[in-house]
Amino acid sequence: MLLIEHISELWERQLHDWQLLRDNYAALDGLITREMIIPVKESLQDSRVVLQYNPERLRSSSASIDDASLKARPCFLCSENQPREQETVVWDNRYKIQVNPYPIFSRHLTISAIEHTPQRINGRIADMMLIAKELPEYVVFYNGPQSGASAPDHAHFQAGLRSELPICDELFNASTSLFDANSQGIFGLITELGRPVFYIETSSIEIGENWFNTLLNALPVKTGHDEPLLNILCWHDSGSWCIAVFPRRKHRPACYGTGEDQFVISPASVDMGGLWAIAREEDFNNLTLHDVTLIYLDVCMSPQDVEIITENLRNYYYSKR
Repeated sequence: MLLIEHISELWERQLHDWQLLRDNYAALDGLITREMIIPVKESLQDSRVVLQYNPERLRSSSASIDDASLKARPCFLCSENQPREQETVVWDNRYKIQVNPYPIFSRHLTISAIEHTPQRINGRIADMMLIAKELPEYVVFYNGPQSGASAPDHAHFQAGLRSELPICDELFNASTSLFDANSQGIFGLITELGRPVFYIETSSIEIGENWFNTLLNALPVKTGHDEPLLNILCWHDSGSWCIAVFPRRKHRPACYGTGEDQFVISPASVDMGGLWAIAREEDFNNLTLHDVTLIYLDVCMSPQDVEIITENLRNYYYSKR
């Protein structure tokens, strides 16, 4: 049986057997949303941002991820600490796929390593690509340990329906400044959507992995961190993988908080993709396009730093020709 078929059966069983999950997905159908448009060049499709008022996401957007807090709580991705109702589909004897009981998407999965090991992307991008190919309706996403992950102590991806994440369509219409290209794909930078995104499109898992690792090695690593700050989206469509990498400079924006003119918003991969799950009603009502734009500018790598990475990559690939 195909993985997507196992996931469909898992979905039906969990909806039938788990009251909390059933209630939360039913509530998702009735959530209020509103849309903003980030204007781009006249010849290109505008970039959409969909705000979703989702109170159940407060635990994620306000999660404490300092070492003391992580040590003080049981890991909620380890099987022994999960609800008895939570079922699992195992992939490659290394990952367990589960229905996320606190959804942003109408189909939302958590894909966590069976072994309790830190959240790191090094050595896992091929896994991400292979899973995306086996789940063609989904976009698989990764949040770095200081870039939106609420469980930085346990390696995991998530996945949601690709049709519900705006940027998955927008990237096809955006102009890509190329670093490298061949008959099996392109690797470049897109800067027109309000946040910089390094973009890989390829029909080869080996090329995709090589390009990604080249980018990973080119991005700066802050003192005390094990990997660059980043968010990753990955999906498979019409024989090719699409990988979008959003370089970050900080975990939370300066406006994060509960005071006046502050928002409890901690952007992660899904927000980078244009779907913002807003936990507080006042934040949902008060957030403006100007605020969204400033938050992107605040948490994403600066244009000056992106230009340095871009020049280094261009020089690297030029020297190989």
